[in-house]
Amino acid sequence: MNSIKLAVIAGLVGLSTSQAFAEDTMGTMTMMKGGEVMAIMPDGHMGTMMPDAKMGAEMMKMAKPIKHCMMMMTDAKGKAFMIDTSTKKAQAECEKMAM
Repeated sequence: MNSIKLAVIAGLVGLSTSQAFAEDTMGTMTMMKGGEVMAIMPDGHMGTMMPDAKMGAEMMKMAKPIKHCMMMMTDAKGKAFMIDTSTKKAQAECEKMAM
């Protein structure tokens, strides 16, 4: 009977710690795959897609290369904002965060 109680307690502790680790990793970003398109909406939600070759070629006609580190954030209500990273200090912070 004691072993069953210990197993239940160990299981509950394991579940609670795994949830804490999962929340800790929610903010990690991964690199985009070649040809992947990402959309960021003003309300903060994002989506990705892998367009076919024709659609990808059409999108590349509208695309401009990113010349420096870019930062985006959401406020408490979830609205998305782009941070001005044109100063050297902002660039350094952006690059430090991206490491």
